[in-house]
Amino acid sequence: MTLRLYDTATRSVRDFVPREAGKVGVYLCGLTLQAPPHIGHLRSGVNYDVLRRWLTASGFEVTFIRNLTDIDDKVLVKAMEQERPFWSIAYANEQILADSYRALNVLLPTYEPRATGHIPEMHELITRLIETGHAYPATDGSGDVYFDVASWPAYGSLSGQSPEDMQSAGDAPDRGKRDPRDFALWKGAKPGEPADAYWPSPWGRGRPGWHIECSAMSWRYLGPEFDIHGGGLDLTFPHHENEIAQSQAADLPFARYWVHHGLLGIGGTKMGKSLGNTLDLDYVASLGVRPVELRYYYAAAHYRSRIDYSEDALREAAVAYRRIEGFVQRAAERVGAGQPGELPAGFVAAMDDDLNTSAALAVLHEVVRDGNTALTAGDDVTVRTTLAATRAMLDILGVDPLDPAWTGGGRADDLRGVVDSLIALALEQRAQARSRKDWAAADAVRDQLKQAGVVVEDTPQGPRWTIGEQD
Repeated sequence: MTLRLYDTATRSVRDFVPREAGKVGVYLCGLTLQAPPHIGHLRSGVNYDVLRRWLTASGFEVTFIRNLTDIDDKVLVKAMEQERPFWSIAYANEQILADSYRALNVLLPTYEPRATGHIPEMHELITRLIETGHAYPATDGSGDVYFDVASWPAYGSLSGQSPEDMQSAGDAPDRGKRDPRDFALWKGAKPGEPADAYWPSPWGRGRPGWHIECSAMSWRYLGPEFDIHGGGLDLTFPHHENEIAQSQAADLPFARYWVHHGLLGIGGTKMGKSLGNTLDLDYVASLGVRPVELRYYYAAAHYRSRIDYSEDALREAAVAYRRIEGFVQRAAERVGAGQPGELPAGFVAAMDDDLNTSAALAVLHEVVRDGNTALTAGDDVTVRTTLAATRAMLDILGVDPLDPAWTGGGRADDLRGVVDSLIALALEQRAQARSRKDWAAADAVRDQLKQAGVVVEDTPQGPRWTIGEQD
């Protein structure tokens, strides 16, 4: 079965045919760095990481570009509020974002460009648009340059909107525009804004508008035309609509497929910095939920579906993952970890069907059930094959518990060693109590460990422990 993806531009699920056989170029709109990321942002990173892993598993060489918006109205507002350089705020939040993605086992992009590093490419694009009559410098002395929406008849096609029904772009005062719907490509320096947030240009000292940066950076790293453009549904308009218009008007074919992910909301509303309803990784950790379990929570829902966050749903996902993890750990102890094996046909079909991870997980759980049955029956041959298949599926989703990303390194290994030693001491005390038939003392040790989140299971090979709940 050929990979099929939902394309926002055509509003249909289409066979994926890359521009160049065997290679895929992906551009993902990254974060605006005015504040640290919340778990809604991190869903985007995980969703497109799964897409990337699936493309790679399908035999494609993937070039994956994920940008960072480090200069923007929102960043400048924070800079003035906090009386800090804009670049200081952007860089600090970039580091938190990188740590968060690392915690969630999101693969590093091929390159992660910053908007401020691509001013020359933006100038070149803007100049093209002015020369072809699709953009114009404002005549009010502001130094702004605007895209002329009326010059591009296809404007609105991505979002399905009619230009006649659109309101002002809202990114600058209308006085310098020919039409309120026109959007800023370049913003002239304004009184009261940070003095270090500007660059020289043919139109005067200023900074880029939000939309031009993605057209410039995708062009720089993926060429005039590339395969997949990703981002949240909330970016469809105006951001992506404007990207298409300015790129194609500059004679760049741009993206062949538009793959948008659903948003993560809370209490029936969008999770957003401006709404003050954001949750971060530290909050999730305070619930006793590990990053790998949060990643599983993201993957359990189809990427295009909306997730309305609830602690109950997150905890249920964590319990479901711990069951899978428990099988992998028991099977590895029994037959060795081995390597990820062949993917089941049902899993492949589900992933090829617009990355249907919920159907793919149904296949995964069925294989795990077969593996647990084999463990009980002592059928090591089946245990080995089901473990290999399970690890292969978990690897695509980025949640294989035997992946070094989750087994840790450095400080994480040090802490694991400390925990291992403390639990080993508790289990030795429990064993001594059992040997003298002091069942109450033995049960008390087990119950205290359980209260700390450590589950003890007695096996023919001796007691084993895991973090979380038993099947």
